[in-house]
Amino acid sequence: MNAENLLFMILMIAFPFYLAAFVLYSIRIVKGPTIFDSVLAVDCLSFDLAAFIAILAIYFRSAFLATSAIILALWAFLLDLYLAKYFLKREVGI
Repeated sequence: MNAENLLFMILMIAFPFYLAAFVLYSIRIVKGPTIFDSVLAVDCLSFDLAAFIAILAIYFRSAFLATSAIILALWAFLLDLYLAKYFLKREVGI
């Protein structure tokens, strides 16, 4: 078994788990009892999506997908920092 077949098998096994996680995170975003639950769900969704895009980048051997996964992960991290500062100090800005 070569590496490409192994990666394809791992991708086929992981896809239903990622799909279930995306559905559960989307439900939590909409139904979240508090704003903190919704923010956490958006954070988890974006990092899981970045990880899935990174796996697809390896499978398709695409640098563009890898770049978009990195950008998405950095955007999610900046969103975490921005929202944490907002919830802590109740002000927006530097």
